[in-house]
Amino acid sequence: MRRPLRRRPTAGGSAAEAANPRARLLALTVALAGCGGPSFDGTIYRGSEVAFRVPPAPASWRPLSVSDAAVAYRDEANGATIALNGRCRNEDDVPLVSLTNHLFLHFTEREVLKQEVVPFDGREAMHTVVSAKLDGVPKVFDVWVLKKNGCVYDMLLIADPARYAAGEPAFTRMVRGFSTLPADDD
Repeated sequence: MRRPLRRRPTAGGSAAEAANPRARLLALTVALAGCGGPSFDGTIYRGSEVAFRVPPAPASWRPLSVSDAAVAYRDEANGATIALNGRCRNEDDVPLVSLTNHLFLHFTEREVLKQEVVPFDGREAMHTVVSAKLDGVPKVFDVWVLKKNGCVYDMLLIADPARYAAGEPAFTRMVRGFSTLPADDD
């Protein structure tokens, strides 16, 4: 004589709910979506202090998760990385050149190829292109530094010198499409 199948009780509710892991995953995702923390939808980044908009990255650029950037992309074919970051601190008014130079403290054999102050998002930004070595490896760094409303925004392209020209147009497009947003907008 066969015994009837017994359903196991589940922590999540009915056996039907337990049988549908997608439903449970969806419920968890919806619950966590309300939690605070940085978000990036592909064009708008929102963090606790800063928010900004950028154009979508080209298809060849893949999102990259790094601890010291709000948004980062990697183009393996061209050996290039784009990193965007912002921070707000109640510090003295530090000049753009000092903020820019601070980004290059750990590099050796630095050579400034270009440096200019240009209008940017209703303020002035410093645009600097530097050839330098990082841990002995030659790189080209294309950097934009913007100060706006007590916050500092850094936009960097890090590329192999021989392939810098291939990655630069995508970076320039992203920089030209960059704009700050109020951090507290919903």
